Amino acid sequence: MTQDRKTQDIDAAADFARAEIVRVGTSLFARGYVHASAGNISTKLDDGQGHLITPTDAALGFLDAGRLARVDGDGEQVAGDRASKTLTLHRRIYAADPTARFVIHTHSTHLVALTLAGVWQQDDVLPPLTPYYVMKVGHVPLVPYHRPGDPRVADLVTERISFRAANGTPIRAVLLDRLGPVVWGPDAASALAVLEELEETARLWLTTDRKPEPLTGDAIAELRTAFGASW
Repeated sequence: MTQDRKTQDIDAAADFARAEIVRVGTSLFARGYVHASAGNISTKLDDGQGHLITPTDAALGFLDAGRLARVDGDGEQVAGDRASKTLTLHRRIYAADPTARFVIHTHSTHLVALTLAGVWQQDDVLPPLTPYYVMKVGHVPLVPYHRPGDPRVADLVTERISFRAANGTPIRAVLLDRLGPVVWGPDAASALAVLEELEETARLWLTTDRKPEPLTGDAIAELRTAFGASW
């Protein structure tokens, strides 16, 4: 492959990544998962080209692809508006989980409400109520409150990623106390699926007064065997 062709391919991949971030932000806003300038989205670029992330205080429903912040492999900004203050957290998630290529953070209403009302357990914010929660989401730990953008949150999140991975139950999300979920996946569709299932399960749990019993151990074991659920 010539250098020109390689450069063209890299530029095309970056353009696609920009379009994906805008598409996801628009979709989240249209469906009420984000509001105002709360939340942020990022993606890992191919071939060590760094990351794209939404700018600080950007409204996710009205993103401009050309103004997305681009940072290099060292986290130094090279283009776009000033990167979100959660850049450190996003970069640490990518480093801790090699499968992660797309990260979404929202202040989704029912998940923030869950932190205010009280989560099920510190290491599992919601019980395994439905098979799709077990299959698509899995374990979600609560991260204690820190101010938005506090770099200490990255340490806590990566500790939980490493702990769960070592125990054979890798996680796809954490819930930040009073600030909402951070989810990730190998692509935009996967990360969205985790976020949507997580938020809808929180809504189900809260609107039923947190009374439903979790799935039984046998039911969860069947999901692990049949679908490889990480629970």
